[in-house]
Order: sequence, then structure tokens, then C-alpha cells
Amino acid sequence: MRRAVFRRHGSPQDVLEIVEEDDPLPGPGQVRVRNHVMTINPADLLSIEGRYGTEPISLPATPGVGACGLVDAVGEDVKRLKPGDRVLPVGGGLWADIVILPERMAPPAPAGADPEQAAMMRANPGTAYLLLTGMADLAPGDWVVQNAANSNVGRMVIRFAREMGFHTANIVRRHEVAAVLRGDGADAVIVDDGNTDVTEAVTQAAGATPRIAFDAVGGEATAALSGAVAPHGTVVVYGLLSGQDSVVGARDLVFRDVSVRGFWLADWYRRASPEDMGRLHAFLERKLLDGVIHSPVEARYDLGRIREAVAHAGRGGRNGKIILTGGLHA
Repeated sequence: MRRAVFRRHGSPQDVLEIVEEDDPLPGPGQVRVRNHVMTINPADLLSIEGRYGTEPISLPATPGVGACGLVDAVGEDVKRLKPGDRVLPVGGGLWADIVILPERMAPPAPAGADPEQAAMMRANPGTAYLLLTGMADLAPGDWVVQNAANSNVGRMVIRFAREMGFHTANIVRRHEVAAVLRGDGADAVIVDDGNTDVTEAVTQAAGATPRIAFDAVGGEATAALSGAVAPHGTVVVYGLLSGQDSVVGARDLVFRDVSVRGFWLADWYRRASPEDMGRLHAFLERKLLDGVIHSPVEARYDLGRIREAVAHAGRGGRNGKIILTGGLHA
């Protein structure tokens, strides 16, 4: 088996390496999964750099939290799964072409789903759904504003919001992505060239002041969104693409009573009840099979080309996800 490993924090293309090991055997209650698809998310790259989570990840480590593969061996007392079942591994350390998991950590993939799209089903679409449904009591006709709207989370926010009856004002950096986002259902697209008055642009585009904003960038971008929401509104910070701590103006905090809070999907999973997780997964499976959840793929790299893959994933101006492959798709 092959897996990606980093032994020190740093630039992903500098610190990642591929190690080869004997294929492991599953123990009691465990299954062995051959990953055919592994996802690369911004959180993976930040974890390698030591800038993600409450503390840097312990080393040495294997990244990766999204994958799709086939069960090829089962241990004693495994009751639900059998060799040949397609599954979506849960947990970390998934940038490996073989993983050993407890049976409960290998839920079946939706029947008939494309393996690449299934591998991407939980993280970004799950974040988008929970941002829209768990951060404020939104009603049909309400507006939300978000930055990094061309990201996978951003595009899922647009699609889900359209179905739920919400309007979206979407901040991007490139003019050429506006048509794509409008095709997703965006009501307004604002191109921020670095000199844009975001507050004014959002008010003009929406004809209203949104009650909630979703921030994937951090830094000064948080301050811009804080000024763009209504008094007593909320800014939810769920990413730090800028690599900078969020900044919020005192005027918005003190005199406009704007709240700033965080959201981290991993923490939600730690605290969620089985019923809440079941509802989320049922929603995501429906939307995947309906085609609402669908993310373009810009490039595919064999796991052995991990450094090329993460370098590509870290570049700006992409129009799709970068994924890793661990073998032929089955």
C-alpha cells in the first residue's frame, strides 16, 4: 500500500512524501477499503502547514478526510459490509490507497452515485447546508451574503439557498466566474477588486441588508462582511483562506451589535446526535442523486504524484476540484 506522509509542518509540496508498506489485514469488526478517489480540500493543506484546528496535528501524519473506495476484505464479526461494497470512509488519514476502518466508519456510498462526486459529498456540501440551516432562523425571501462564492462551499450555498427560497449576494475576485454562479442560482454577484466598498455593493445589489454573512477568507474580509450585514446581524467565519486572523471594526461590534462566530464541520460532527447526522446525510444523498450536489473536477493525479497535486490545489484561479486517485475506478 501507499500513503502520503508529512513529518514536519510546512509547504505541502515540500513536506509530503509517499511511503510504501505491506498491505494491512483487518481485525475483528474492521474492514479494509481500497480508496479509488481521495479529495483535496483547503483544510487539508492548512493542516499540513500547521494552521488548522485547535492545535497543529501530531506528527508524523497522513492527511485526507474525504474518499470513496471499495471494501476488499473484512474481519471477524463484520455484519453489514462485504467485499465489493462501495463506501465513503469517515475520519482522517485517508490519503492512502488502502485504509483499515471500523465497520461503522465505512458507511455505504449512495447507490448509483459517481465515485468522484460521492467522495466530495460530505465536507463542502455539508458545511453549506449547516451554514444555511443552523446559524440563523432564515425565512424564504431573506438575503445572505458570502465571500469566496466560487469555492465549492460557496456554490453549494447558492444552490441550496435557491431551493430554500433564500437570496444570495456573492463576492468573488474574478469577473469570469459571475456567469457560472448565476447559472447556479446566484441573485447577485459582486466582483471585489480590492478597492470595492463591499457594504455599499451588497446593499445596492440586494436592495436590502442581509442578516447573515458567511466568511471563508478571514483577515480584513471579515470586517467587510461585518459592515455589510444588518444591525444585530451575524458573520459566520468558517475558513481562513487569507491565512490571517479575522478583523472586525469596533463600530460594528459595539454600536451595531454585529455578532461574529465560527463554524467547523469536524466540531459539529463531534457534538451532533445520531439523528442530526442521519438527517444531514439523508439530505446530502438526495441532493447528490438529484444532481444538485455536483462539483467540477479540474484535474486528477495518481497518489504517487502527491506533490504535483497539492501544488495544483494551492493555486488560485482554478475552476474545479483537484482529486487523487488510488487505482482504477470500479
